[in-house]
Amino acid sequence: MCGIVGYIGSKEAYEILIKGLHRLEYRGYDSAGIALINGNRELSVYKAKGKVSALEDSVAEKDTTGTIGIAHTRWATHGEPNVVNAHPHYSQSKTLALVHNGIIENYKTLREVLVKHGYKFDSETDTEVLVELIEYMKESHGCDLVRAVHLALKNVVGAYAIAILDKNNPNRIIAARKGSPLIVGIGGTKEGETPEFFLGSDATPIIEYTDQVVYLKDEEIVVLNRDGSYEITNLNNVQQTPQLQTLQVSLDQLEKGGYPHFMLKEIHEQPKALRTCIGSRINKRQKDVILSGIIDHKDKFLKARRIIICACGTSWHAALIGKYFIEEAAHIPVEVEYASEFRYRNPVIFPDDVMIAVSQSGETADTLAAIKLAKEKGAFIYGVCNVIGSSIAREAESGTYIHVGPEIGVASTKAFTGQVTTLSLIGLAIAKEKKTLSDEIYTMLVDELNNIPEKMQWTLDNNKGIDNFAQMFTYCKNFIYLGRGYNYPVALEGALKLKEISYIHAEGYPAAEMKHGPIALVDEEMPVVVIAPKRGMYDKVVSNIQEIKSRKGKIISVVTEGDETVRVLSDYCFVIPDTRDCFVPLLAVLPLQLLSYYVAVAKGRNVDQPRNLAKSVTVE
Repeated sequence: MCGIVGYIGSKEAYEILIKGLHRLEYRGYDSAGIALINGNRELSVYKAKGKVSALEDSVAEKDTTGTIGIAHTRWATHGEPNVVNAHPHYSQSKTLALVHNGIIENYKTLREVLVKHGYKFDSETDTEVLVELIEYMKESHGCDLVRAVHLALKNVVGAYAIAILDKNNPNRIIAARKGSPLIVGIGGTKEGETPEFFLGSDATPIIEYTDQVVYLKDEEIVVLNRDGSYEITNLNNVQQTPQLQTLQVSLDQLEKGGYPHFMLKEIHEQPKALRTCIGSRINKRQKDVILSGIIDHKDKFLKARRIIICACGTSWHAALIGKYFIEEAAHIPVEVEYASEFRYRNPVIFPDDVMIAVSQSGETADTLAAIKLAKEKGAFIYGVCNVIGSSIAREAESGTYIHVGPEIGVASTKAFTGQVTTLSLIGLAIAKEKKTLSDEIYTMLVDELNNIPEKMQWTLDNNKGIDNFAQMFTYCKNFIYLGRGYNYPVALEGALKLKEISYIHAEGYPAAEMKHGPIALVDEEMPVVVIAPKRGMYDKVVSNIQEIKSRKGKIISVVTEGDETVRVLSDYCFVIPDTRDCFVPLLAVLPLQLLSYYVAVAKGRNVDQPRNLAKSVTVE
């Protein structure tokens, strides 16, 4: 995730932009840059590797005058963090400068086309491709810059928030968004004030100057003019009616998006995060999964003796679900290993093994050590992580980012569902190459995975009141979580969340194992959480519930919408929409995350920073 800030008005832009970058620095700290047009119509771009303070130091003796500018703090996606790859990027003629958040998925194809037309590239970024594409459209079509932006963005696949300066027109900024947020702040609205506009990736750099904002919608382009006029159109050049909104939040709240905790914010972000995770990896028209990491190395997967998935903590639970799916879809044996155990024994590894390393941060020390061990023995390493340019991303020979955005809460929520989704995409991509699924089943699974974000939103919208009944369980010292098949790892994950942030002891078990010991713990004081969708081994799970009820256990269930059998047996019930067995975990985990959150809040715990835990375990 990167940060964008922009300004046009009567004030000197530099101070506004730098202050805005500092407030957005949590969004990216690999490098920072600024573009300004001074009174002589000179377009200057200044960039520095590292934090915003490094940029300030580097421009101390430079001309930073001008009342229009854009700026960027980078979280690297394409190309390593350095000055060349930092934003803003010039066009080849150096008349345009552009900043960009998001990922242009088809940038390689676009770059090849532009090279054939004589364009040269200095950086490794998809962003430079975009600014050159806009300039190419302007020159080849003989149109103005606004039209060129429309034409260019119609050829882009991926997510973006962009802002553009044109040295030949220092009286406007052009901006656009799709999949990555961008806000327009409108200042100088009172009588006697000079009109001015602000841009921000969120409201953090804007709230000091105005509380009047327009949230750009997907595929909208805005032109901000110095005279105070602005126009919003969509990609079809149809004029849009802006919806002016008044900000009602403080700077502190803005950092959490208005939520009391990052964890709650991130729970509710999951539908959107998964849309980004899935993104252009599913071709909706052809109903197909396209993962370049698999396609480019398909022989490794086609010839694999087995797949070893190595992970820790929540990532290990996601890996278990990935194991079930990959084995079922691609017919390849899969083993799931705790990285901390794997690295300290002498595991048998074959040169035709594939290791998938799963880590949110990409910096987990045990997982990195496991990768190096497997690589030394000749295994092919595939990374699944969230942080671009992390150690695991560099060590892996190929991989897939989960693209759910930075996760600030220590207790992982959206990273878990992002990992499960990514492993499902990997399973489908391998199955496609191996032809282990019929066309009918493959298409059905692709369609349903594409529907999951909408069903996640339904789940969040239709499970209100968890905060009220969660207070009843603050007295508890133990919980049991039960699930079968794909839902056994969900039981493990639900128990882990409760332990992490409420400090209540909780254990997850396969439901069939209840009679092999855990049932001895069941009494009227013991809450038992059962994941019981009307899929898979439903009748057997119902029998487990009845056994618990006969021993006066308190049943908290997760059931499929319309299921009255389990609802009647339950003391408390969460409802999820129907989906395929393999995708139930993506829905069932949501109410369990909320349950753990609200129990912890009721107990007065520090939800975002639970004791003794770190977000990323980079040491043993």
